Amino acid sequence: MIVPVRCFSCGKPVAGLYQDFKERTDKGEDAGKVLDDLNVTRYCCRKTLLTSIDMTEELMKFQVKKK
Repeated sequence: MIVPVRCFSCGKPVAGLYQDFKERTDKGEDAGKVLDDLNVTRYCCRKTLLTSIDMTEELMKFQVKKK
């Protein structure tokens, strides 16, 4: 799944926050505190960021090569 541009429930733009969220959580920071720092307060937006998985690299393995 590609990171959604907007929250599915309320429509708030969340795609711009995903990169910062991912980098900071990969470094070991608590996801809740990172979302608080990014000013993501609505539970629907928090759910959208927490459950998004960027599968672009995985999908690129199956790219059809033209001859």
